[in-house]
Amino acid sequence: MADRKTASTSFLSAQGWGNARRHFLAGDASDRRYDRVVLSGKTAILMDAPPGTGDDPADFVSVAHHLHGIGLSAPKILAKDLTQGFLLIEDLGDELFARVLDHAPQREAALYQAAAAVLAHLHRHSPPPGLPDLSAQDWASAAAFALDWYAFGATGERPDRAAFVAALADALHNHADGPRVMILRDYHTENLLDLPDRDGVAAVGLLDFQLAQMGQPGYDLVSLLQDARRDVSADVATLTMARFADATGRDRHTFEASCAVLGAQRALRILGIFTRLCMVGGKPGYLRLMPRVWGQLHHNLAHPALSDLRQICATLLPAPTDTILQKIGDQCATHSP
Repeated sequence: MADRKTASTSFLSAQGWGNARRHFLAGDASDRRYDRVVLSGKTAILMDAPPGTGDDPADFVSVAHHLHGIGLSAPKILAKDLTQGFLLIEDLGDELFARVLDHAPQREAALYQAAAAVLAHLHRHSPPPGLPDLSAQDWASAAAFALDWYAFGATGERPDRAAFVAALADALHNHADGPRVMILRDYHTENLLDLPDRDGVAAVGLLDFQLAQMGQPGYDLVSLLQDARRDVSADVATLTMARFADATGRDRHTFEASCAVLGAQRALRILGIFTRLCMVGGKPGYLRLMPRVWGQLHHNLAHPALSDLRQICATLLPAPTDTILQKIGDQCATHSP
């Protein structure tokens, strides 16, 4: 950490920000860190993404360039040192959707509609070349994190993946495996900013999009409406999904099935990721979010498209009771990657 602090100070100095005051802004599930730097009334954000930790700042720069090009509000890149993993980016402020909704819950419908409009706009434009594009089998295998980590943390056993992956891959292939669009992956209220001084889709600021890839049209919408960190009112979720389906020319009934399958895949993977963040990463705070994710999983599994997977999950995955969460918590950072 001391070496990163020295290196980041040198980076800022080279950009004329050497005398700036620094304030820790945020960290996340990765090894990235964000500081706000303030100098002579100006502000910017320092992103520190250590090399070799899975998040390449070059991807952030590339995706930001694409988003700017189609009229969306990603932070502008002010300076970069991709070798060391530092970016100096535009400060879009503190009005995260999650923070706005804490103080103004009456804006929920408007903000979610605005976020869905951004996705519809994104999908109307051709994606940049070279984005990863996973198969239904790949997506199903990624969800097996639920077995490899959550089931393991809860029971001490890692169940066989075969039937689980086959059932989910089949559901994805049948209901959510059509033409791909660009997806941003972590599309939720803590990565979206309210920018009322901008117009249209530019009024939504975008953060944390460096893992963008090709994916199913409903994926980011599901990420938005099935948020691990907050509950979305049922009426707002239903209305937002319906309007998105209409705006993108999709049959509502078919799209609902697609979103249920994608939601199950996403919830299963998150259960595994949150467990691993505790058991390997030493970050137990994510465990408190798991009951909400479990509820979202079972809401999705209730869809007829997932009947086979529902039976398999009932056999292999125990509910995250207080006892189970305590057992996982007691193993915090006791396992190797």
